[in-house]
Amino acid sequence: MPLLIVLFGILLLLVLILGLRLNAFLALVLAALVIGVMEGMPFAAAVKSIEKGVGDTLGSLTLIIGFGAMLGSLIVESGAAQTITFRLLNLFGEKRLPWAMVLTGFIIGVPLFYNAAFVLLIPVAFAIIKATGLPSLYVGIPMAAALSVTHGYLPPHPGPSAIAVIYKADFGLTLLYGIIVAIPAIIIAGPIWGGLLKNYKVPPPKDLFGFKERTADEMPGFGISLFTALVPVLLMAISAVVNLMLPEGAPARAFFELVGNPVVALLISVLIAIWLLGVRRGRNMNEVNQTLVGAVTSTAIVLFTIGGGGALKGVIVDSGVGKYIEGLVSGYAVSPLLMAWGVAALIRVSLGSATVAALTAGGIVLPLIDPAVVSPELMVLATGAGSLMFSHVNDPGFWMFKEYFNLSIPQTIASWSVMETIVSVLGLMGVLALDVVV
Repeated sequence: MPLLIVLFGILLLLVLILGLRLNAFLALVLAALVIGVMEGMPFAAAVKSIEKGVGDTLGSLTLIIGFGAMLGSLIVESGAAQTITFRLLNLFGEKRLPWAMVLTGFIIGVPLFYNAAFVLLIPVAFAIIKATGLPSLYVGIPMAAALSVTHGYLPPHPGPSAIAVIYKADFGLTLLYGIIVAIPAIIIAGPIWGGLLKNYKVPPPKDLFGFKERTADEMPGFGISLFTALVPVLLMAISAVVNLMLPEGAPARAFFELVGNPVVALLISVLIAIWLLGVRRGRNMNEVNQTLVGAVTSTAIVLFTIGGGGALKGVIVDSGVGKYIEGLVSGYAVSPLLMAWGVAALIRVSLGSATVAALTAGGIVLPLIDPAVVSPELMVLATGAGSLMFSHVNDPGFWMFKEYFNLSIPQTIASWSVMETIVSVLGLMGVLALDVVV
């Protein structure tokens, strides 16, 4: 019975989000409230669980997402993103252009939300397509694959960060494992799959972009741009490596634990970006602050959606459903990693939103996490990979890719949807392989 109530709650989410077009945050809170009451919780207790779930999830995550948005906005506004893109394209050359697009997508995708990074890079992609005459999907798929993987696998992106908070996973270790899993997924879903689409020629939309490349004087140098974009990744990854190598209590380990904390790492990154990409280049603090305010404003709906996922998680745990699920599967030899991926994939295909799928799945499979049996960090990656499964017509990302690349629905399924499926399945395979050795 408890599982049927959860299933009803997920179906209610489908109706509210897809049928009534209700905002995801409101839909998640309403579904959480309905599940709690139907599970026998007093109305006031269900509301209290929702409040606690939102608060627990958004605690440090608010700072992580806010600082991440600030860093991304500074990178875009300064022209650093454009510097990185064109320098890499020049270095790789036309013959290896898909690899340049993959690397560009990965570097730009780490500090930027998916939609922002896609909109930023799509004019660059079309400028390349126009200059080289190469097929649009041959150029676009590698870029989209890299952006999708960073969105689904890697902190400080909202989905992986929120799941890491729910699972109490180490951010640095999640990032380190995520990069390991991401590399083969990006290569196969990007340049290799994109290469198979080289003869899949579709004319790009006419006059969609009036892209104008900035002059060298208007942009920061490549080294500064690349360093600033990767500072949070470097700090968190170094911290994770040091923690694995040094014993507890070592002074160096304590220092790197501090600077590798995602909140501290992103704060340091923002301060560096303010100086290197702002003040040092002649921008006054009023201009820089306007960029920062705009960045924080854009995160509001993301934070509310994540809070809604936390509300659902809180009710599932407090109503006793979590313990019921734990008892139900304890007698079966089902890998928690496979279950996390499967639940997230099912919700993703049903609801469309990767973030909502990850958060909902996180609340359902949370009771299955026993650090002595399975790594919470790998559970984050398994859930994130499942949340990318087979994007189709109920996913806004599907329509964004379709319209920008001037594709029909069957063409979008054959290119974008297959790419997302490759990313999801390879993510699961990578996680299962890592589980053998970590």
